[in-house]
Amino acid sequence: MRRTRPSRALTLALSSVLAFSGTTVAAGADTVRDPVKRRVEALLRSMTLDEKIGQMTQAERASITNEEVTRYRIGSILSGGGSTPTPNTPQAWADMYDGFQRAALATPKRIPLVYGVDAVHGHNNVVGATIFPHNIGLGATRDPRLVQRIGRATAEEVVGTGPTWSFAPCLCVARNDRWGRTYESFGEVPGLPTRMSTVITGLQGRPGGPASVMATAKHYVGDGGTTGGRDQGDTQVSEAELRRIHLPPYREAVRRGVGSVMASFSSWNGLKLHAHKYLITDVLKRELRFDGFVVSDWNGIDQIDGQPGFTAEEVRTAVNAGIDMFMVPQEWRRFIETLRAEVQAGRVPMARIDDANRRILTKKIQFGLFERPFADRRYLRTVGSAEHRALAREAVAKSQVLLKNDRNVLPLDRKNNKIFVAGRGADDIGVQSGGWTITWQGSPGNITPGTTILQGIRQTAGRGTTVTYSKDGTGIDRSYKAAVAVVGELPYAEFEGDRPGPMGLDATDLATLERLRASGVPVVVVLVSGRPLDIAAELPGWNALVASWLPGTEGRGVADVLFGVTRPTGKLPVTWMRSADQQPINVGDGKKPLFPFGYGLTYRRR
Repeated sequence: MRRTRPSRALTLALSSVLAFSGTTVAAGADTVRDPVKRRVEALLRSMTLDEKIGQMTQAERASITNEEVTRYRIGSILSGGGSTPTPNTPQAWADMYDGFQRAALATPKRIPLVYGVDAVHGHNNVVGATIFPHNIGLGATRDPRLVQRIGRATAEEVVGTGPTWSFAPCLCVARNDRWGRTYESFGEVPGLPTRMSTVITGLQGRPGGPASVMATAKHYVGDGGTTGGRDQGDTQVSEAELRRIHLPPYREAVRRGVGSVMASFSSWNGLKLHAHKYLITDVLKRELRFDGFVVSDWNGIDQIDGQPGFTAEEVRTAVNAGIDMFMVPQEWRRFIETLRAEVQAGRVPMARIDDANRRILTKKIQFGLFERPFADRRYLRTVGSAEHRALAREAVAKSQVLLKNDRNVLPLDRKNNKIFVAGRGADDIGVQSGGWTITWQGSPGNITPGTTILQGIRQTAGRGTTVTYSKDGTGIDRSYKAAVAVVGELPYAEFEGDRPGPMGLDATDLATLERLRASGVPVVVVLVSGRPLDIAAELPGWNALVASWLPGTEGRGVADVLFGVTRPTGKLPVTWMRSADQQPINVGDGKKPLFPFGYGLTYRRR
């Protein structure tokens, strides 16, 4: 049938009506020319209300069955931190994913699922995956190309096991080191997470192309600026400061074509972001022209009124604010029933439901889910591959920040040396990987394959060098030429990592360090932590200090720097406090730090 091009006046009038109703313009000449829009509009016209609400619903894998996926037309499933198939192997992940996907394709419209995972420093839920340094370490590298390569490697490991959506990167600007998510930030100034948003390009590649994983810019917006560094707290700043400090990384993420944005648990001047229509719809979608979809955080709508259990008012508030997909892990059935009733009562306009679906379906089409819905098992071989581990080792070495090096005790001689290694973090993959590793909070121990820092030291030490290890530092004597103490924080994630009180080393680490110091042997401290710690009082007793952050599974990258195989080039991505009383402390605020933002030493060539 011959198509008649609408007049310019008619197109403008239609656009005005749609914009006023809150609906993304997807009609007229643009729709005719755009095959993705044509597919989306055809689907929308054929879908029932229940099918549309199903697309807006995300359930947790352990709280839904394959049969329920089909019956309720579910649009998305996620694995929460530590929620894995049994056994936790790449093959089992692919099998689980394909089972859920077959259930979605058994629906009348055959709309595939989009499956989300927290692949925040590698495919970190999967035993055997390559675990890269957490973002604070990557911020220390100042290397956007490296970060993009890490995104690409992570995408390959993720798609091999099935999922095509990662809840990463965290583009927060951490302004208070008491915050339990400080290590998820690339740094304290907006320029760092903005530059490191190259990870989005790495994850997504060419959307719909090989190993393409939809990225998520999170947590929108201002979560790193809460008062007291309290997770899920209140960011009490002017709009000018919010735009100057916290918004720029999202502007860059949108420019890079990020597929989704996750709303923050936090508030801005008392109003929860999950209810913030101005910031979500007016700023993100209209001003920044974000054309992807906004997803809520874990039960995020339940926090709008501050009372347990989400209400109909919270559901309609969040939907009308502009959230498109709802992470309702266990209560997904009640969410579906509640939203249906709100639409039928006219409290949520159908235009808003269509806008949400239009955004979700567009991304599913653009990322190739309709054509390639199942796990791309060609990439299973990349999970924990030698190539990816080499990349992680490179990233670890580049992330080390040398903060002190009295009398050039570093680099250590590789040959004919005698080195004593101590500390809880020295021979512990779980400690050096931190939170969001295999489980949500992470844990000490041999939780996944990799190379510990101690193993890396032993592998890097050359001929004639003796390496002795004692966890608590007992057994050292003056015959050793250097003592390496790997101390710091035990694993944690988000609010459980908040430190409203003291921020120093604990009694166990201090006792280990005192044993080493008392021996008279030069002490090299490798600090494994997700943030700067309050160490000014102890620092005079240490000959060298390396901020190792949370390096992940490839501990040999730390050894590369200790032995001078790689010269340290890392620079502080955050200001290092002189005492915890200085928090918050940031570049330009007039407070005198122990080490300033951007500080980092290197070795003189021998």
